[in-house]
Amino acid sequence: MSRRKTGPRRRTPPPAPAVTAASPCPCGLDAAYGACCGRFHGGADAAAPTAELLMRSRYSAFVVGDAAYLLRTWAPGTRPDTLDLDSGTRWTGLEIGGTTEGSAFHQRGTVTFRASYVHGGEPGSLHERSRFVRHDGAWVYVDGDFLDD
Repeated sequence: MSRRKTGPRRRTPPPAPAVTAASPCPCGLDAAYGACCGRFHGGADAAAPTAELLMRSRYSAFVVGDAAYLLRTWAPGTRPDTLDLDSGTRWTGLEIGGTTEGSAFHQRGTVTFRASYVHGGEPGSLHERSRFVRHDGAWVYVDGDFLDD
């Protein structure tokens, strides 16, 4: 009998369940997707009223693969022409670390967050301080700085 040595197996995580209007919102707030971030994704009538809610809705857009929403909510001066989302990345959680300004009474704001993901079977996280401004009355993402852990 031969003995085979095998290294640790990398497991590909199961695909994330489909997000429906009745699903818990991926952004982490205690609401259904359709009543939370989904209402922003769904049309031009609703816009996130704060920089934090825009950040949460953009995270949820990554979860559901809504590149059009991400481009629509990106400041024209920093927005790329196209956005190709990596289908091999599964976003698994969002933690908001803090905000500055960004309310209905401000023109600018920042949101510091950590977004967790799994890619190629390996967990990871993105830690960023994002900048937001009002453009034509609506909050838009400008850019961000990656933060060290």
